[in-house]
Amino acid sequence: MRPFLPADARTLAELFRLSVEILTDDYYDDDQRAAWAASADDEVAFAKRLAGELSIVALLAGEIVGFAALKDSMLVDMLYVHPDFAKCGIGSALADALEKLAQARGTAKVSVDASDSAREFFARRGFVAQSRNTMKLGEEWLGNTTMTKELAPVERPLAAGRPQ
Repeated sequence: MRPFLPADARTLAELFRLSVEILTDDYYDDDQRAAWAASADDEVAFAKRLAGELSIVALLAGEIVGFAALKDSMLVDMLYVHPDFAKCGIGSALADALEKLAQARGTAKVSVDASDSAREFFARRGFVAQSRNTMKLGEEWLGNTTMTKELAPVERPLAAGRPQ
């Protein structure tokens, strides 16, 4: 894992589009997937979105295989894995990292607007469904579910020399 770098933007946009097109085909139709994937077509805006959040990339043998972004220290805004590496633990490693980063920033609860294809992934991680949503992308409507997870407080070590 490492932080997002501006030079990653094109690779992440391609990974995003590929992930949406392939990994969500059991949940969304062709037009919905095309509208969703098109949200990365403006690579400058996509890069700006990633740069404006706490974004990390997952590497395997030096190649980017996934990425995730945490917005405002509490919203899992993006979490995408290359289809060739789906169900290999990359998504879990990214989610673990985001949860630890949120905890370190004092966040008590994280949330995600999970796509229908990701809802079970987040449920297995302890996220609980709060509401069902629809959103419009282009001319298409897509469903997702807002889910939340309580985070354990980070235990801070006592400063040396302070009474316990």
